[in-house]
Amino acid sequence: MTSGQRHLVTGANGQDGGYLVDRLLGEGHEVHAMCHDRLGGERIAREHPQVIAHVMDLVDNDGIDDLIAAVVPTHIYNLAGNTSVARSWEDPTGTADVLALGPVRLLDAAWRQDSSGRPVRFLQASSAEVFGDTDEVPQTEDTPRRPVTPYGAAKSFAHEMAAIYRARGMHVSAAILYNHESPRRPESFVARKIAMGAVSIALGAQSELVLGNIDVHRDWGYAPDYVDAMIRIVGQPQGGDYVVATGESHSVREFAAEAFSYLGIADWEARVRIDPALYRPADPKALVGDSSRLRSIGWEPSVDFATLVHIMVDSELDRQRVAGTQRK
Repeated sequence: MTSGQRHLVTGANGQDGGYLVDRLLGEGHEVHAMCHDRLGGERIAREHPQVIAHVMDLVDNDGIDDLIAAVVPTHIYNLAGNTSVARSWEDPTGTADVLALGPVRLLDAAWRQDSSGRPVRFLQASSAEVFGDTDEVPQTEDTPRRPVTPYGAAKSFAHEMAAIYRARGMHVSAAILYNHESPRRPESFVARKIAMGAVSIALGAQSELVLGNIDVHRDWGYAPDYVDAMIRIVGQPQGGDYVVATGESHSVREFAAEAFSYLGIADWEARVRIDPALYRPADPKALVGDSSRLRSIGWEPSVDFATLVHIMVDSELDRQRVAGTQRK
């Protein structure tokens, strides 16, 4: 028996999408997943047989219109698109098409449904990258946006368009997500890369970990906590913008130190090599969020920084030990 709600999740195969689908199914909702390609649809069918998968690309205007008209969702969570800031420099036009214009295609299709008398609640996954090299620390929902990356610029445009559709009367919210990690993070992300490298070194499988700038600071949280925030935001009587953050600043250096220390490796700096080639062309230095508005509706993080690092390392230990056993 479902709740009568019909949720459409884009980016359902990503870190956040996977946790969100788990939560929505657990609450008894009907869940539809928009997947970028056939392989993504097959993965959803394999891992979540209850979910109805739809293969669709965010750059397909007509396809998005047809999908919304066919599903008639009561809730839409737009989590789709490349989540790698570094990769956005490699394809800025593609980044803009998916992360800036893609949400507008969804919003416009949802608006046509909403204005016809079939209400829909829409959540746009925004990003702390919209603030860029801001002078205001910590950032709030009202901090001026000054993106310095193609990713941040695209997200900022989508953020503005979400507000425009909200002004038209639709229930639209933006979750301004700060860095959030979990064992489901792709290997290209620095937190997962550190966990993998530290464990491999501890197990004797590699001798060094190569990183870029380790002195940038980030506000790091736990992905399931941030999915909980999304659900709370969508459940509010009115749409709005919400910073989703812990309010604590930690450097990549601290993340590495905690990971190696947890594994009993004190001289971690001797195991890390800094490669300037891995530095980004631009990298905000002080992204720390003030989540007072979100906390006022009952949310708070359940995992602190050290525990987050330990979760990442423990998961990687299990994975690499199982992989090592299978190779023998």
